Amino acid sequence: MGSPPAAHPCESEPVNEDWEQRTTAAWATIDDYDEDHAADFRAVIDTLVAELPADSPLAPFEQACAWDSTGHSDRAVPLYREALAHGLSGYKGRRARIQLASSLRNIGQPEEGVKLLTPELDAPSDELDDAVRACLALCLSSLGRDREGLALVLGALAPHLPRYQRSMANYARLLTDPDS
Repeated sequence: MGSPPAAHPCESEPVNEDWEQRTTAAWATIDDYDEDHAADFRAVIDTLVAELPADSPLAPFEQACAWDSTGHSDRAVPLYREALAHGLSGYKGRRARIQLASSLRNIGQPEEGVKLLTPELDAPSDELDDAVRACLALCLSSLGRDREGLALVLGALAPHLPRYQRSMANYARLLTDPDS
């Protein structure tokens, strides 16, 4: 049984049904915590993470998400890296790479974000494709590569339009390859 598409920043695949339900419930409350109570939310996630095996890549991933979602990209970056180093893969691994790239951009390292996400453009397609392109576009823009970023965003948007899909896809392509 796989988990449903992520409705909250850091839902994870079931460790066990009870843990999954409590984790999902915790993430469903994130908007109830204002900036002054962000540490309280992180404590809820830390309590859940404490139930995981010591070597679980989910632990640093959930903690990274909690730091990231409460405005601390700098604290999230090493935790995302740890989760990936401990073998976080598949859907959550892809989410970790997207979120790590975003956090890297937020702390002034967009070039690392570009290096991390560029291979994701060729990864098997899933519901995170547009998120990859959006985050990569932001990293490119932070590097002054706005045309490339805009091309990615237009290319991601085109299939969702009720009309003009072909035109927008062509415009996106022409932004980076005007001779084609």
